[in-house]
Amino acid sequence: MKKQLFLPLFLISLMVFAQDHYLHCGTIVDVATGKLITEKTIIVSGDKIKAIESGYLTGTANDINIDLKNSVVMPGLIDMHVHIESEFGPKVYMKRFSDNEADTAFESTVYAKKTLMAGFTTIRDLGGSGVNISLRKAINKGIVDGPRIFTAGKALATTGGHADPTNGVNKKLLGDPGPKEGVVNSVEDAKKAVRQRYKNGADVIKITATGGVLSVAKSGQNPQFTIEEIKAIVSTAKDYGFSVAAHAHGDEGMRRAVLGGVTTIEHGTLMGEETMKSMIEKECYLIPTISAGKQVAEKAKVPGFFPEVVAKKALEIGPLHQAAINRAYKKGVPMGFGTDAGVFPHGMNAIEFGYLLEAGIPVMESLKAATLVNARLLGMENQLGQLKEGFLADIIAVAENPGDNVKTLESVRFVMKGGKVYKQ
Repeated sequence: MKKQLFLPLFLISLMVFAQDHYLHCGTIVDVATGKLITEKTIIVSGDKIKAIESGYLTGTANDINIDLKNSVVMPGLIDMHVHIESEFGPKVYMKRFSDNEADTAFESTVYAKKTLMAGFTTIRDLGGSGVNISLRKAINKGIVDGPRIFTAGKALATTGGHADPTNGVNKKLLGDPGPKEGVVNSVEDAKKAVRQRYKNGADVIKITATGGVLSVAKSGQNPQFTIEEIKAIVSTAKDYGFSVAAHAHGDEGMRRAVLGGVTTIEHGTLMGEETMKSMIEKECYLIPTISAGKQVAEKAKVPGFFPEVVAKKALEIGPLHQAAINRAYKKGVPMGFGTDAGVFPHGMNAIEFGYLLEAGIPVMESLKAATLVNARLLGMENQLGQLKEGFLADIIAVAENPGDNVKTLESVRFVMKGGKVYKQ
């Protein structure tokens, strides 16, 4: 009897497993060329794109047809700079003392889902407490809905630097954090800190090459690593298969980071001409985060929203960001796409496209940065960033051509990640 039941059940399970999706796409954005392609069917099998055919094809009765004829379809978006564990607000400085790791973890699942629903199917998380690594694992296991995550775990800083976890705390709690906690003060510390990130399960290394806006520290732009320390981080990171991202507002810290061999500069607010030339020569990519600059400058005008030392920096640095991106673009500095979501609400990542357009960057170039270019920076250029046969089926759709209406990117109507539909 058991043998007689086994064969039908086995065949049924094969039928379910073999179920394909046929996406009838009215318009597809070819991010490599910026051209629009009409009336295509994307056939998704498992987690990958099986084929892209002309016209509107249908499969067997077991397959699923999805009508996107009145939509504009493109690859899932990639945000190269988010902080998925948290969302900034007036209480964030106290949450370090009141929240447990579990509180952070539960909140992060909400932010992850909002990000995915906004059409960002892959993100690079550039620093939190380490919960980000566990969140990545939970998403990969299918326990939590969220984007594909590449994370730095805990960012690296110098003592008192932008990512020193004890900035602004009572002197009784200061202690002396070192490489294990992500604080570096020598070449040897630098090597050990990278190796600790590898041990913890990080995917990328993030350093704070200059001061930052939101840390409770005086300067938002001073250099905070020696070039020897940066070189030690980069060379050790290379040994362990990591790329290195460098937060940087001030030009001197940025210059050191570029010469030290980092892969990306995050923010780039006060970038000078020589630094721009160096980035072009070394193929070091700038990740603009105009949204963060806009948001912190606006919130700094609200009494009590930030501590006084933070508000002062936000008003100084925030308004300069968009103009800096315009200069870098005109100069030819290579660019990816990032937002610094978490500094502002998660799920609003697509507002960056509008700000980039205001900075003189055409929408189709920004879309290319947020897909094809970012995939290459992640080392995933053969799996992500394009709608191509054999690529992972990360597919989104919006109502209009983004080249005609950039705001349409803020209202994603369809989301598929790895062949699974999350929003329709």
